[in-house]
Formats: sequence, structure tokens, C-alpha cells
Amino acid sequence: MIEHSAIYAGHVLHARSRPRKHSLRYSVFSLLVDLDEIDQLNEKLRLFGYNKSALYSVHDADHGNGRTGELRSWVEESLAAAGLDGGGWKIRMLCYPRILGYVFNPITVYFCCRPEGQLAGVLYEVCNTFNERHTYVIPVESEATGILRHRCAKEMYVSPFMPMNCEYNFRISPPAEDVAINIGESDPDGPMLFATFSGKRRPLSDRVLLRMLVAYPLMTMKVMGGIHWEALKLWWKGVPIYRHKPAAARIASTIVVQNGMGKS
Repeated sequence: MIEHSAIYAGHVLHARSRPRKHSLRYSVFSLLVDLDEIDQLNEKLRLFGYNKSALYSVHDADHGNGRTGELRSWVEESLAAAGLDGGGWKIRMLCYPRILGYVFNPITVYFCCRPEGQLAGVLYEVCNTFNERHTYVIPVESEATGILRHRCAKEMYVSPFMPMNCEYNFRISPPAEDVAINIGESDPDGPMLFATFSGKRRPLSDRVLLRMLVAYPLMTMKVMGGIHWEALKLWWKGVPIYRHKPAAARIASTIVVQNGMGKS
């Protein structure tokens, strides 16, 4: 029985406050994949595949250390590096799926719960269009309930229209009937950009996946197309461009400590 995995259909909203105002809103959906159920999804759903070709698919190559068969162990090792030891983790990954083999995931969020169900850690996996990936591993305070708030220094180049000396502020409503991923980006002069994904839960089934294909045709290709279209509009508005400098490592992580900063 598919119990925890689901579809969240909703919208992405970006609002930039300076140096030029700019906003966008796109209809999208994300998959919430319980790593304990992923083999079951692979077997039971005709429209979904795990590490194989399908209309919709999730591939280990797109996440974590990129090595097939190591996604769960990579998450567990990341948690252990952050001081979250133990076994039996319940790991649920919120991401875009590949559609007809193509995907670009600006951010994937891993919700990591203890065996008894308590949320103990969150991983924010950020990707850029230069095939670089950086994950911010953040323990959850034991008394935290409801909305989560995290902050960390920006460690990887993402957009040509945002400087590197920025800080992320995450405000998260974990998946239930709704989910919300809110990210504020600030530089030393204050807030610059607010981005959010909010969605409502739907069951993960072949029937609903087919409906998603009709409602969001070729969504992942449109995500990449939208990135370039919005970049053109920002350039036209005269927003300064910051040139890409390759990351020291294509895949990296930062363990975020309690004061909000971190160590790689």
C-alpha cells in the first residue's frame, strides 16, 4: 500500500524587491517520495519508474552523491555528519520527477524522521544550471513543531542575477494535507528575493499521474524554459549580472550548526 508518497500540486512564486522589482508565478507539481516505498512505487505504478525509463521517474543520479543505489545511505551519512545518529530513518523526498527522461530540480527537500515519527533533520539540496549541487544539512530542534525556520549562508552560485554574499532563510510547513517551502534570500543590505512553492496533497497513482500530464504538460522542460525566459526579462530590466565561478566540488554539502552558519 502506498501510504506516505504523494503528489503536491500548486504554484511556484518568486518576488524580487531590488535592484529592480520582478515577479513570476508558475503552476507546478512535486512528488513526495518515501524512500521506504520507492521500490513499491517502481513495481506497482505503470507510469512511474525508479532508476529506469518511464513517463515519470526518479533517478539517484539526479540527487545526493549521484551514485545509483546510494541515495538512502547518502542521506543517513549526511544526518550522521550533523550529529544525528541512529537507524530506522523515515526519509521523504520532495522533488520534481523526470518527465520523459528530463528534469531540473532547483531545490529538493528531504524530511528525515526518527522511527517513532519525530522530524529530526531537513536536507535542502540546491542545484544550478551548471550541473553543480550543494546540500544544506540542518538538524531540527527537538521541541520544534509546526512551521520550521532555518537559515544558512549561501555556499554555491545559483543565479547570474544574485550575488554570492547572501543568506538563505527557510520557512517550511512540512508535508501534510498541504506543503509550503518558503525561501528568502538576503544580502548585507537586506532582503532581495522571496521564493515559495505551495501545494495540496493528492494520492500518488497512475490515474493522478495521467491527470498531471494533462494539467502540467512537459512541466520539467517548462521549468528550464521559464528560467531562461525570466533571465532574459531580468537582463532587459538592467539587473546586474554576476559571472559563474565553478564550485570547488560539483557535489558538496554543508552541515549547518545552531547559530545558522555552517561548515562544509
